[in-house]
Amino acid sequence: MKKQLFISLLIVLISLINKNVAAQNTSSVPNIYRDSVVQLYGVIMTADSLKAIPFASIVVNNKGRGTITNNDGVFSIAVNKGEKITFSCVGFKDRVIQIPNNLDGNQYSVIQLMVNDTNFLPATILKPRPTRQQFERDFVNSKVDDDMYETARKNTSAAQKRIILSSLPRDGKEAVGASLNQQASRYYYSGQLPPMNILNPAAWKSFINSWKRGDYKSKR
Repeated sequence: MKKQLFISLLIVLISLINKNVAAQNTSSVPNIYRDSVVQLYGVIMTADSLKAIPFASIVVNNKGRGTITNNDGVFSIAVNKGEKITFSCVGFKDRVIQIPNNLDGNQYSVIQLMVNDTNFLPATILKPRPTRQQFERDFVNSKVDDDMYETARKNTSAAQKRIILSSLPRDGKEAVGASLNQQASRYYYSGQLPPMNILNPAAWKSFINSWKRGDYKSKR
């Protein structure tokens, strides 16, 4: 019994010693990841008038991380020591800074001044018309595209609808109706001669309208 009690006390003592050693080793080793993180904050302004630049981009190079400034040009972002930061904005030249590797502490503030970037556009030469007569001639002969109302009016005119109806093939319903009418006419006059429409005014009117539309013209 005494032997078992001695073994239990020995196991507890060894476990306490191991925990103490592990705690000492952990406290003696510095946390390099925690020490390398830096809170970068500051403001971006114009170099000539010291006005805040809103919505400017702050990007960590080759990391795919970044942020933008607020309406007052203020920003804040977490970076690592030694990383390069690019400040950019439309109309200004890009600026690049590097976070010092030997920075004391975990905060770094900057006041970044941006210089205006001048863009030169190619020259455009405006030439007037040689004479007033030529301007009037070109103005009168210039073709103006139809607006939507004019296009709709042309597409819904009677002449345009006749052209569309004459060029479009019959659909299934119309084809079935024409076939049924032909069969009904053939069955109606079965066993007798069909009437002659040479003196029928309605037939002559239909013929004249077809002739005016050009239904009998050869289509090549």
